[in-house]
Amino acid sequence: MITFETADQKEVRRFRIAQFNGRTATVRSGGSMVTGHVRSIVETESSWTITIIPSPPRMARAASLRPMPRAFLFAEDYS
Repeated sequence: MITFETADQKEVRRFRIAQFNGRTATVRSGGSMVTGHVRSIVETESSWTITIIPSPPRMARAASLRPMPRAFLFAEDYS
């Protein structure tokens, strides 16, 4: 989980819309881009605290869901 504070109302609005629609949001954290689902937005006196749950990278997710090629499914039939 990534938690950060911001005072930018445009950024908070973008995160609230992403949370409401169930979409992922991207934020720059420590020089790297983090994409994930917004878990909560809490308003304090002069800023907002936003919590994001990171999503796994797209390539790793796509590679794990990719089915095996058909040639390997019946490889034992050709031995």
